[in-house]
Amino acid sequence: MTPATAMDRIVDPGDPLPRISGHSSDGRLERVLRSGRFAVTAELNPPDSADPREVYDRALVLAEVCDAINAVDASGANTHMSSVGICSLLTRAGYAVVMQIACRDRNRIAIQGDVLGAAAMGVANILCLTGDGVQCGDQAGAKPVFDLDSTTLLQTIRQMRDKSQFLSGRKITVPPRVFLGAAANPFAPPYDYRPLHLAKKIEAGAQFIQTQYCFDMALLHNFMAKVREQKLHQKVFMLVGVGPLASAKTARWMRSNVPGVHIPDEIVKRLEGAQNQKQEGKKICIELIQQIREIKGVAGVHVMAYRQEEYVSEIISESGVMQNRQPRRPAQD
Repeated sequence: MTPATAMDRIVDPGDPLPRISGHSSDGRLERVLRSGRFAVTAELNPPDSADPREVYDRALVLAEVCDAINAVDASGANTHMSSVGICSLLTRAGYAVVMQIACRDRNRIAIQGDVLGAAAMGVANILCLTGDGVQCGDQAGAKPVFDLDSTTLLQTIRQMRDKSQFLSGRKITVPPRVFLGAAANPFAPPYDYRPLHLAKKIEAGAQFIQTQYCFDMALLHNFMAKVREQKLHQKVFMLVGVGPLASAKTARWMRSNVPGVHIPDEIVKRLEGAQNQKQEGKKICIELIQQIREIKGVAGVHVMAYRQEEYVSEIISESGVMQNRQPRRPAQD
């Protein structure tokens, strides 16, 4: 696969953009996606600290190379600085953020309040997640809530936004103007069910999707073929998840311990045969981004690497997908 050209990719006129009527937010991510430009998002992994500087330092690295920064909500059921706290810091500084909301820890009363508070702070994007079970993390004694799941959370926020109503039916005087997202995992069986699950999330209100890590292009091509057959790519913006593998050992651990992550044997063998496995993992990630960019119906990538924001920035820059784009700077969005 050759590197991306200097011109930022615009969707082919014969490949219609998702038919989502009207802008739901004033955010940069939605503007980029609706314009047909290839979007890039990345994750800011929250610190185990109350120091805001640790958040700003990580955001500064990512802001130059992506259209929005995900504020992670206790992923893996591990305790860190809260997603809403990170969003408060970053929106105040002018960054574009995607606020993740996991249903594991809060009931509908708290979640609806968080949505209003986030919108008031300037959060334009919300990613709706069910959340990992508490048994996965470092607080095994915690009581899970799961009052809502990702689908009912989408429905809840859409009702707040479009009908100006809480779930109780009580009126909201100024509704939250947010762009709604959800997660998808095309790489876990049963594969035939994945497009159907995606369709349910779109029906519930999802406007953009961020997927689990992609290491298997064959599985992605098969999934996207089914997405196009059902014309789902015309109803939602698809961002495919990618990330670097530090070594063959890391690859084997991920495919054994991270639910839904499939890493083909050829990827592991390629890493094992490399003189510098970390550098090879970076090269693989860049190649994946460039290949994903060419798939019809894919609108962008979501780049993930736990607490390696500088590394993520290098990968995005070297992939060429942000060439000829205005850098994302604080206090512009």
